[in-house]
Amino acid sequence: MSAAPGTHVADALRVVIVDDHSIFRSGLRADLGTGIAVVGEAADVESAVEVIARTEPDVVLLDVHLPGGAGEDRAGGAEVIARTAPTPARFLALSVSDAADDVVRVIRAGARGYITKGSSGDEVSRAVAAVAGGDAVFSPRLAGFVLDAFGAVAGETATAVEELDRLSSREQEVMRLIARGYAYKEVAADLFISVKTVETHVSAVLRKLQLSSRHELTAWATARRLL
Repeated sequence: MSAAPGTHVADALRVVIVDDHSIFRSGLRADLGTGIAVVGEAADVESAVEVIARTEPDVVLLDVHLPGGAGEDRAGGAEVIARTAPTPARFLALSVSDAADDVVRVIRAGARGYITKGSSGDEVSRAVAAVAGGDAVFSPRLAGFVLDAFGAVAGETATAVEELDRLSSREQEVMRLIARGYAYKEVAADLFISVKTVETHVSAVLRKLQLSSRHELTAWATARRLL
């Protein structure tokens, strides 16, 4: 564990760095500013899930492409978010990729922001603080991808993000599957949880979004381009 000189770890933002390149992790650790303490590192999906659960960080700096991904795209970053839910940690994607698919995938999984590895240490540090405080942060040229994914009009995007913020990462996963027409048993099998847990999440989603049925939920998600 490390923190900037003169920083008390107890007062610092606790950060985990997840990236499969040790040199990049070391450089980033050295470049992060005062007020940030790196409490763990991971190089693949499995170790990331373990270290996040063990250290309970405030923010996870997460590469979108990681070894060990089991999803259809095997990207890894979105899988880490899914497998650590629910967690109070906020995820900030930090990747060399600026591909629209990568950006949209990890944001839809629950990341609060996405910046590229061309960012300076100061820029990453400011982004960490912003995300920890509840803000969404994106490199300027990536903002358009997010607008397209969550609604072409800025006001629609802000509304969709605000509404999604009411849901935990796990509730968002359940919401999308239910809205796509999955049966409770299918959702349970897909997410490796019980049917009773699915029912609990669905009730919470409907309550938080002020909806009365799964049909309304499908219409809500479709209108916000979340399926």
